[in-house]
Amino acid sequence: MDLYEHQARELFAEHGIPVPRAEVTDSPKEARGIARRLGGRVVVKAQVKTGGRGKAGGVRLAADPAAAELTARQILGMTIKGHTVGTVMLAQPVDIEAEFYVSYVLDRAAGRFLAIASAEGGTEIEEVAATRPAAVARIPVDPAEGVTPAKAGEIAAAAGLPAQTADTLVRLWQVLVREDALLVEVNPLVRTRQGQILALDGKVTLDDNAAFRQSRRSADAAEHGDPLEAAAAAKGLNYVKLEGEVGVIGNGAGLVMSTLDVVAGCGARPANFLDIGGGASAEVMADGLSVVLSDPAVKSVLVNVFGGITACDAVAEGIVRALDTVRLTKPLVVRLDGNNAVRGRAILDARRHPLVQQATTMDGAARRAAELATAV
Repeated sequence: MDLYEHQARELFAEHGIPVPRAEVTDSPKEARGIARRLGGRVVVKAQVKTGGRGKAGGVRLAADPAAAELTARQILGMTIKGHTVGTVMLAQPVDIEAEFYVSYVLDRAAGRFLAIASAEGGTEIEEVAATRPAAVARIPVDPAEGVTPAKAGEIAAAAGLPAQTADTLVRLWQVLVREDALLVEVNPLVRTRQGQILALDGKVTLDDNAAFRQSRRSADAAEHGDPLEAAAAAKGLNYVKLEGEVGVIGNGAGLVMSTLDVVAGCGARPANFLDIGGGASAEVMADGLSVVLSDPAVKSVLVNVFGGITACDAVAEGIVRALDTVRLTKPLVVRLDGNNAVRGRAILDARRHPLVQQATTMDGAARRAAELATAV
């Protein structure tokens, strides 16, 4: 489970990693008061679980409390890579001398963790990694040994970081271990002109399998999580929000994953992962369509079902009944294959819904859904 930036920063502070003072709000009026408490001049940052906020206009400097209120009003409600901004964080600005990048990530293939660090942090770290890989150090970390002060010094030296970052590297490892995280990232970690090391941003992904040990963290994350994922969870749906424009519904995790790949291969981006399982009843289909259509980023929906234990005619009946309860506002492409597929297609043809189209193959269905999404 990914945390919002302000939640990650709270974790950092609890583990002794210095962060600038900051507060979170969903109210432009309250943003004015927060800015006043923080000294007037603040950085206003959209709180969404995606990167690229700065380039999208979701991170702005406000010169005074009045400007902070106006900026918060402009950022709240905007959409960044399919994520609607519901809250903003206002933070004290700092006088930056240098920016660095540091992270710990689980390397599943190797059965260990990997420290990734660079003396060239900031918004262009992906470009640095792609064009000058030597500028990014990758140091294996044995989970049994962890990051000791000596190991932290090794990481800092390999990446060209100042020696004074070693303490932060040790504490970040403590965050990873004590909070059962799979990823801990700071970009940028900065040195101010006064010589202080501060974490200006943070990204933390918690291990869902360790939720029983981290009940407070999991509850906090769920409370502030993506509203679509929360709505799906309340309906018992296996839904994950992505950053695309084609909504995807399928029966079976493997089929849904394959569908995501095929959609991407057709030049569009999947907007979600939604596995409705083997039942695909009218209620489940209605719930699934309701959640997917609630995503403002979705331009078309692809339903890809392979009939097995649940026959395609039963799935088609579920779709027809779902259309009676859910107002379809975007084109829906349906591919039915397997048990009773011909009967299922006939049921959908008889319904004659103007926004429903059918395809007989997964490739054809994905191609059509991509065309409909990118034509909008």
